[in-house]
Amino acid sequence: MLIRWSPSTLRSPPSTTTRYVRSVFDKVAKMSLGTAEDDSGTEIHLPADIDWEMLDKSKFFFLGAALFSGVSGMLYPIVVLKTRKQVLVKDMPCLKLAVSILRHEGCRGFYRGFGTSLMGTIPARALYMGALEMTKSNVGCVTVKMGFSEAKAAAIANAAAGLSAAMAAQMVWTPIDVVSQRLMVQGGHGAQIRYNGGIDAFRKIIQTDGVRGLYRGFGISILTYAPSNAVWWVAYSMAHRAVWGGVGCYYLKKEGNGNGNGGGFTPDSKAVVAVQAASAAMASGFSAVVTMPLDTIKTRLQVLDGEGSNGKPSVVQTIRNLVKEGGLSACYRGLGPRWASMSMSATTMITTYEFLKRLSTKNQDCHV
Repeated sequence: MLIRWSPSTLRSPPSTTTRYVRSVFDKVAKMSLGTAEDDSGTEIHLPADIDWEMLDKSKFFFLGAALFSGVSGMLYPIVVLKTRKQVLVKDMPCLKLAVSILRHEGCRGFYRGFGTSLMGTIPARALYMGALEMTKSNVGCVTVKMGFSEAKAAAIANAAAGLSAAMAAQMVWTPIDVVSQRLMVQGGHGAQIRYNGGIDAFRKIIQTDGVRGLYRGFGISILTYAPSNAVWWVAYSMAHRAVWGGVGCYYLKKEGNGNGNGGGFTPDSKAVVAVQAASAAMASGFSAVVTMPLDTIKTRLQVLDGEGSNGKPSVVQTIRNLVKEGGLSACYRGLGPRWASMSMSATTMITTYEFLKRLSTKNQDCHV
């Protein structure tokens, strides 16, 4: 069985680099899977990947800002719930905390800081998507030329792309994260200063700590999001291939083990989206578990005041406080909401992202 990403599904002509990479990918796939192909006589034809050179950049960034703003709005209440749990001294079940927020603050409590977050989402997403696509395209080409197999080349390119995209986005996202998270916890435990909106929070943080205050937790943010993104994109790439492998096996059994077939299987758009969503959810669960302690430490550093120089908590002091409050399990407070948030965000992100890339393809004649 051969899983092939078919360039014929795209109307725009691929670049020279793209044609070279795909030809090498096809040769590697045939050499490594030739026996399976001979046995089954079946190919799974998937839509070809769209690289950076094939995108209309203005359409890509404009449509991306609109689509991802909508996704952020849908998922924001879960992020608020996760953040509130991470700063609690005594843990509280998610449902009880959600009811408490709703009772005391109303629906508005689930959208504290959303305006500020949205303001930062647009430039951060632009940096993220640009760095992701450029790195993936360039690293993918280099690794294939170096002789890596298709699977290894894809894993390396995805890891490098996730790492560089996260680091680029954090330059914008960390200050927005600091402000929006402080607004999120207002009305809950751990909120010591009252802010009258995002602009007031920016002003008070700069007055108190200077510009450095807006980048509190920047180092731990890089240590959290950069590996998390690298792990996620590698896990997604592996899960994507594994799921399609399972789909191929199911197809062979359904068609009588492929005897006499000699043809191929081209999944419809619903099947492609379903596999992307399942792969994203699987990758998110793994990434959330691996990076959860770092995310909890980062959130506390950005939100809470405490012991340390100038009354600001250090990383060591934050870890000590967490261990004192509940041991290792305290580092995993909010894992449920974070897992749900990451899974939902990743599922909508990857499906929206692939849809966005097809909408933004140059000289596109077909309707998506």
